[in-house]
Amino acid sequence: MGSYSTCGVLDARQADVCHAYQILKRGGVKEENIVVFMYDDIAQNPQNPRPGVIINHPKGKDVYAGVPKDYTGDQVTAKNFFAVLMGNKTAVTGGSMPNMPYLYAGDFIKVIYVEACESGSTFEGIMPQDLNIYVTTAANAVKNSYGTYCPGMNPSPPPEFFTCLGDVYSVSWMEDSETHNLKKESIKDQYDVVKKRTSNSDKVNTGSHVMEYGDKTFKDEKLSLYQGFDPANGNRTNKLLLPSLEGAINQRDADILFMWKRLNGGSEEKLRVLREIKETVVHTKHLDSSVDFIGKLVFGFENGPSVLEAPRSPGQPLVDDWDCLKKMVRVFESHCGSLTQYGMKHMRAFANICNNGVSEAEMKEASISACSGYNSAKWSPLALGHSA
Repeated sequence: MGSYSTCGVLDARQADVCHAYQILKRGGVKEENIVVFMYDDIAQNPQNPRPGVIINHPKGKDVYAGVPKDYTGDQVTAKNFFAVLMGNKTAVTGGSMPNMPYLYAGDFIKVIYVEACESGSTFEGIMPQDLNIYVTTAANAVKNSYGTYCPGMNPSPPPEFFTCLGDVYSVSWMEDSETHNLKKESIKDQYDVVKKRTSNSDKVNTGSHVMEYGDKTFKDEKLSLYQGFDPANGNRTNKLLLPSLEGAINQRDADILFMWKRLNGGSEEKLRVLREIKETVVHTKHLDSSVDFIGKLVFGFENGPSVLEAPRSPGQPLVDDWDCLKKMVRVFESHCGSLTQYGMKHMRAFANICNNGVSEAEMKEASISACSGYNSAKWSPLALGHSA
């Protein structure tokens, strides 16, 4: 069983990961068979009102205590992540590997939970159905995922917290696992419950569309096979209905919410936060307008926006040439500044640029035209790194 999170405010991401570890640990999964990836920069962060503590629910206990630091900081890379999933010890830089006997392909089954905006695009049209891998994602290929337990919501975090504590999808599956007898609950049972809770009854802008990909032939198997079994839940009847989450925020906006909530400090701190907010908003508007303008330059002023935003047919991958997608992102960032987590929402636009046969030279020319007057020093990929 694996859990992967990205997009949006990182406090919630790391809280989700720590919470997932605690569920597996209580379920009896051996310590050496759990590998944790997290940047590990919030527990001791000066802005954490409870130093050394991370919570994932307004009334929740500390989920950080005892979490191993297998991969932290600069070790949290896609290369290491995939190496661990594949059991490739020689490809790992730092960190540790699960302690397990040799596995035969026919016996190797993974159940993976993915928390990310547009997370379905990672698997749509790509994920085979015969690899003994089942994936469930927080969103489909075109929608964002949402944060919850944020200031002003019901329930809200403790008053000293200025950030969202979790993500609708992640807290939904984890709170379900914690309150049910996993020897009686199947993968399908949980998927149906989480899908309904995460969609928030399909209300606009407050929920996402949970999806599933890969091998669905073992969905009737019990969750205890993958998450272990907590004896404390042995007598649960599995009739408990989780409360609906009243309020959610688009993950792309969670960082701005966090900054606004920090405006209660002294005058010097307030000025610094206001400057940070202004710079962030200016850059997000720059990203939106630059991508839009590039689309108009490449595809024409009338067709540009519709071509960039056009979703592909169900079952088709996001892009036909993934190397092209990475090149286009790097070309854009080299001339327009880092996409940041917010700008990752434009990945479909870059994919459609590739799908429509735009050359790297054309993309470079359009990026220079769109961004030549913008000072992207603070947002330079040389400092922040490229997104691809």
